[in-house]
Amino acid sequence: MTEQAKTSPAITSEIQKLAPSAVIELFVLDLSLFGQGPVRFHAGTNALMQRVVWQGHAYEAFPIQVEGFEFNGGGQVPRPRLRVANVTGSITALVLSYQDLVGARITRKRTLAKYLDAVNFAGGVNPTADSLAEFADDVYCVDRKSRETREVVEFELAASFDLEGVSLPRRQIVQNVCPWSYQGAECGYTGSAYFNANDEVVSSKAQDACGKRLASCQRRFGAHAELPFGGFPAAGLFR
Repeated sequence: MTEQAKTSPAITSEIQKLAPSAVIELFVLDLSLFGQGPVRFHAGTNALMQRVVWQGHAYEAFPIQVEGFEFNGGGQVPRPRLRVANVTGSITALVLSYQDLVGARITRKRTLAKYLDAVNFAGGVNPTADSLAEFADDVYCVDRKSRETREVVEFELAASFDLEGVSLPRRQIVQNVCPWSYQGAECGYTGSAYFNANDEVVSSKAQDACGKRLASCQRRFGAHAELPFGGFPAAGLFR
C-alpha cells in the first residue's frame, strides 16, 4: 500500500463537522500488468441513478464489499479483502483471462459526496464540486484469489512492502507523545475550540497549544472520534 497524495485540507476540515457529507468510496483495478487498461467501479450510482463520475472518470456500478483497510498499532500492515459479485460470471472471466488477477494493482479512492463532479447532479450543477478534495489514495496489489463461487469472488490484497516482510510504522514508537506538528498536515485540526498545554479551555487562539497527549487529541476531536494521534498508546502492552 502506498499513499499517492495526502488527504486534502478541504476533506480534513469537512470531516470535523458534526454532520459531514457522505464518504464516496471508489476503486480502480489497474490491468496494465496484463496489457489492459484500468477498470473503475463503485458499489452504487449517483443521484441520477447513473454511473458516478469523479475527476472526469466514470465508475461502473458493481456490487462489491470491502473490509480490513484499517491500520492497527501493532505494526501489521492491513490485508484488505475485496468481494465482488459474480452473478453474471464476468469476474470469473477476468480471473481466467488474467491469472486470477494476482499482481494487479487496486487503488481505493475516497472523496465526499458534496465534492463529486457536477455531472452527477440534476442540471449538471454542483456549486461545491472540487476534484482536488480527496482522501489519500490507498494502493494495494492482489495477493491471491481467496474464494470463488457462482455468487462471489473474493480477493486478498497486500502492500508490496508487506510481501517483502516490512512492518509499519517505519519510525520510532513513542507511547504517550504525539510527534505531529499541531494543526499540520498529519494533525489536521482546524476547529475553533482552543485549549492550553494542560488541556484546559482558553478563549483565544494565541493561548492555544497542544499538550501532545491522547487526551489533548480527544479534547479537540471528541472522545469517540477517529483520532489522528501520532503516538502509540498500546505500545506498553508489548514486551
